[in-house]
Amino acid sequence: MFSAAAAAAFLAAGVPASAQQMSDSYDFLEAVRDRDGNKVQGFLADKSKRIVNARSRNAAAEGALHIAANRSDSLYLRVILQQDDANPNLQDGRGNTALILAAGRSWQEGVEILIRYKANVNLANQSGETPLIRAVQVHNVEIAEALLKAGADPDRSDNISGKSARDYALESTRWPAMVKLLTNAAKVRGAAGAAGPRL
Repeated sequence: MFSAAAAAAFLAAGVPASAQQMSDSYDFLEAVRDRDGNKVQGFLADKSKRIVNARSRNAAAEGALHIAANRSDSLYLRVILQQDDANPNLQDGRGNTALILAAGRSWQEGVEILIRYKANVNLANQSGETPLIRAVQVHNVEIAEALLKAGADPDRSDNISGKSARDYALESTRWPAMVKLLTNAAKVRGAAGAAGPRL
């Protein structure tokens, strides 16, 4: 008859490494969702887990950066981005990066943090929407200006309407400051035209 310790060892040995990694990923993302700082730090401190870029196993495929961006949480956003192997351009199931989400939420602090940590200002989602297009769509001039200063391409078009951030801005006559900003925005040399690679 197995002792409790022997039974636990037997069960642990029967769990494949991939299943354990899936469990760790789930537990890490749940800790981020629950704002459980002790658990999050425990996962991040164990570099063997390489957990910082984990994504949920459902269709949303969101990572810790997406969770932080969706709730405008600058503390967790910084904690995640400060990890050596953190990918600031991690894409969710729809191709959204944390920068696209932050721009779409008019979360200026998040946009500034992500730009500081070298998030790609031109990486588009599956619809071809860039952070700049989202900023124009939500009429946030300050975020659009920050993205342009960081090298965002005002002429990169999306896959849905074929319109660029400049096109969307010029259609919105109710937002003259945005029209002026995008009218005067310089063209970006050598800018790519299609949505970025899926990560």
